[in-house]
Amino acid sequence: MEIDGKTKLKLAVTGAVSGLLNGFFGGGGGMALVPLLRGWIGLEDDRTFATSVAVMLPLCAVSAAAYSLRVGLELSAAWPYLLGGLAGGIAAGISFKRVPPDLLRRAFALLILFGGVRSVLG
Repeated sequence: MEIDGKTKLKLAVTGAVSGLLNGFFGGGGGMALVPLLRGWIGLEDDRTFATSVAVMLPLCAVSAAAYSLRVGLELSAAWPYLLGGLAGGIAAGISFKRVPPDLLRRAFALLILFGGVRSVLG
């Protein structure tokens, strides 16, 4: 993929949207990042998911630092989640190429739908 000036601007806007969502909601920037990278930027499925994962670490680190400075951070509650996330991330990274892209897209869509319904219903 060639990155011209227009694509750089699109990438910056995509990153800003993802960062805003991540900052406002304490996560979830990847929910906007995946569809934007795929649909608006035109990345292939495998590159879209890989890029989203790579981008989320620094976004989450910035959000965590901002929350920590503003309201504090409960690291004792975060450690089990981090360890589980690490194990899940390793398992997904190893098996990523074995999962058809259509299945990943549909599973991601269902995850977004589930999260939206849960948020609306409270």
